[in-house]
Amino acid sequence: MSIISIPATFMRGGTSKALMIKAEHLPADKSQWTDLLCSAMGSPDKFGRQLNGMGGGVSSVSKVCVVAKSERADADIDFTFVQVMVHERALDMSGNCGNMLSAVGPFAVDEGLVNVEGDEAFVRIYNTNTKKIMHSRFPVKDGQSVYAGNLQIPGVSGTGAPIRLDFIDPAGATTGKFLPTGSVIDTLTLADGTQIKASLFDVANACVIIRASDVGLTGYEQPEELEARKDVLVKLSEIRIAGSLAMGISQTREEAMSKGQVPFIAFLSKAKTKDLDFNARVISAGQPHKALPLTITLCLAVAAKTKGSIAFEMMSSHGHEQVRIGMPSGVLTAGAVIEDKMGVTKPLSGAFFRTARKLFKGEVYVTGLI
Repeated sequence: MSIISIPATFMRGGTSKALMIKAEHLPADKSQWTDLLCSAMGSPDKFGRQLNGMGGGVSSVSKVCVVAKSERADADIDFTFVQVMVHERALDMSGNCGNMLSAVGPFAVDEGLVNVEGDEAFVRIYNTNTKKIMHSRFPVKDGQSVYAGNLQIPGVSGTGAPIRLDFIDPAGATTGKFLPTGSVIDTLTLADGTQIKASLFDVANACVIIRASDVGLTGYEQPEELEARKDVLVKLSEIRIAGSLAMGISQTREEAMSKGQVPFIAFLSKAKTKDLDFNARVISAGQPHKALPLTITLCLAVAAKTKGSIAFEMMSSHGHEQVRIGMPSGVLTAGAVIEDKMGVTKPLSGAFFRTARKLFKGEVYVTGLI
């Protein structure tokens, strides 16, 4: 195959990094994206480092965002999130990425996909993966995005301009249902016959929520500690597969294994300090996160306000709007608006502040055919 180039911008969004590509620069047929985007990111890589591409060897920096003008009346931009597998020649487009969402609005403005006036942009974003709408607000100057600012977020050194993200009607992003099984807590049966309690929620992305203690963990392990516990990662993978089947995301074990991103799996533990409500660790694409995915932060915040769930059980106190979740790189606060009528809980929206930064713009060289 020949070496070709694709116009692209490399950006940090929240605690992730990704190639930002206009949809017009990729084939309309998404089945043709695999070879192109895997080549761009350096996958598959048996060494797990993606040295032959733009990826960094972990799921949070092996991502691509494909952006286009939207034809929808309620959106300005269509955003397709692509998780590029590190060890496999495969893409996962089954879920959204809240962190990279923070870069989508500024990228769209800078690329002329959205025209703005004044000193603040308001960009309505339709995520094609989850079929959900998000709103992005951020400062602009002379029609271009402003990246410099004073907001610092956990897991990122330095500061940046605040980007407000509002998830509108976030429930059922993956399965179409807030509670895919209809219950706030289920008993999952694994392939070896063992059982484990789990809360299966679908808000912004689907997530399997379990107690850290139920898998022999404290919930305060650092990512490198978890990576060294191959037995635990295998166990968590089995729980995730069982959750995928129970939620109806996959119909077979093989299908569940092929969908590396959703559902995510989170294991929780009680807070040890007064500055947080509970502690969480998250696994996606088989790898422990150094921070929390934004979509799963929202999912956990909603679960924490839903009586009977494992997240509700872990909360140090109830009744306040903000939920403070401990993670490997600090504390992340999520604001979730919940409606509770006749004992039925429904998430209406969730809001976060993130920062983003443009790292470079040019062309990425790939092997493939367009």
